[in-house]
Amino acid sequence: MNAVESAAALHQRGAVTPQPAEADGGRPPGSASVKRRLQIIALVYLAGLIALIAIYGFKGHRNSVYQPQNEFKLENWVNLGVFSINKAVLYLLLAGVFTAATMIWVSKRMGLRPISKVQVAIEAIFQLMRDNITGSAMDERMAAKWFPFIGTLFLFIFFSNLVGYIPLPTNTENKINILGAHIPSFSLYSATANLSIPLVLALTVFISYTFEGVRAKGPIGYLKGLIPAGVKGGMAVFIFFLEVLSNLMRLISLSIRLFANILAGHLIILFMAGALAVILGDAWLGWFTLPLGVALYAFEIGLVAALQAFIFATLTAIYLGGAVADSH
Repeated sequence: MNAVESAAALHQRGAVTPQPAEADGGRPPGSASVKRRLQIIALVYLAGLIALIAIYGFKGHRNSVYQPQNEFKLENWVNLGVFSINKAVLYLLLAGVFTAATMIWVSKRMGLRPISKVQVAIEAIFQLMRDNITGSAMDERMAAKWFPFIGTLFLFIFFSNLVGYIPLPTNTENKINILGAHIPSFSLYSATANLSIPLVLALTVFISYTFEGVRAKGPIGYLKGLIPAGVKGGMAVFIFFLEVLSNLMRLISLSIRLFANILAGHLIILFMAGALAVILGDAWLGWFTLPLGVALYAFEIGLVAALQAFIFATLTAIYLGGAVADSH
């Protein structure tokens, strides 16, 4: 009797296939080991906190020398006037290289059918950019025209935000000594944490949708479109200037939203990861806030980096679609 016939015979006789044993009142065996690991981590964390308080005391001495805002200070590495090279330029270059390299790598490995998890993820991102961001704000013809621009904008901001969470030796103010060589210490920075970068991106968006609106309606028609239908007289003049101001405010809202969120995230991570302990001179405080810093770091990478890119790209699509809409 072969193996298949033996299995069939056992099944007919009511044999029951052995099930993996469960531990601790029906919980899977792995849950007990996970619980033990968490308990060990908690004990190590508590022991480290108690040890630091015992060694260095509970109350430290305030440090007035360390200035955490200097972490975001830009010092020119190569002085070329307005084209000087600093760490913002480095992170901007890295974001551009990662964006281009990733897209080239993906384009050469895409098949007609998803054959890997990577391709499934890429197609999901592509569908998000094409249908949810671009396609939902404009007609099909215009979406096909502006999708490359909006998609590139989304990916560049996304990669720029992600690169900003990679520690690099860019802090030239505080150097470390390695075998006699004084090299910059590692720090977090992002090109989008520099207001000039989001402002340039916002200005590009402003010029793009203004150009598209003027091209579709003509200069006079585009300006007339700023006034809602049925509004006349002095109120029309007031609404016109209000709409002009509203369009200009988009430059501020687009740039400040991206800049402020990324900068605030980096500052909070910096404070929770040890800057607050350095300022107050309490060694135990750095150990106490470290888990919060790790949690915030994961939150920024997992959500904020993509969310800010999504918001910026979505608003770009809305502004482009609104520029040619009849009701604009």
